[in-house]
Amino acid sequence: MKKLSFLLGMLLATLTVNASAGQVVVRKSSEPFDAFAVRDEVQRQHEWREALRFQQQLQILQALPIGCVPLVTPYRHFSCQGLFYRPYPYQNRELFIQIDPPTDESP
Repeated sequence: MKKLSFLLGMLLATLTVNASAGQVVVRKSSEPFDAFAVRDEVQRQHEWREALRFQQQLQILQALPIGCVPLVTPYRHFSCQGLFYRPYPYQNRELFIQIDPPTDESP
């Protein structure tokens, strides 16, 4: 009887645990795929989010000022009269977060 109760308890515990594997991407096997490039990009995105989380004061804009210049190196960002902003997706919108002047290295 104790074994049955234990097994039922374990079954209930495993049924109530919710697991998440993250985003799943399906692709054709004939398409070229570089797993290391994907890993590196995910790591860069994670580091960017962590940097935002640890930054104490964020300057967030819903729209960029007039006269901003789009730049793509070392990553996509905008130069606006000496200030720099990076786009950040949030709740299906694009916000712009002020960043330090970018260097040639990736964040």
